[in-house]
Amino acid sequence: MSQGEVISIVRSAIWVLIEAAGPAMMVGLVVGLLISMVQAVTQVQEMTLAFIPKILAMFAAILIFLPFMMSTLSDFMNQIAARIASLH
Repeated sequence: MSQGEVISIVRSAIWVLIEAAGPAMMVGLVVGLLISMVQAVTQVQEMTLAFIPKILAMFAAILIFLPFMMSTLSDFMNQIAARIASLH
C-alpha cells in the first residue's frame, strides 16, 4: 500500500466522520445557541438549563439520523473491505 493510498483512506475516514457526526453536532450547536440567547435575554444563568435540552436534542437527532449514519459507515466499511480484498 503506497503512501498516497493511505492518505486517501485517511481523508475518506475524516470525511465519513464529519458526515456521520455532523447532523447531531449541528443540532447541538443550534440548541445551544438558542438556549444561550434565552439565557442572555432573561439573565437566567443556570448551568443545567444549557446542558439538559442540548443532550436531549442530540439524542433525538441521533435517533432520527441513525439510518443515515449507519449507511454512511457501512458504505465506508465496504470500500475499505474492497480495498483490503484487492490487495491479496
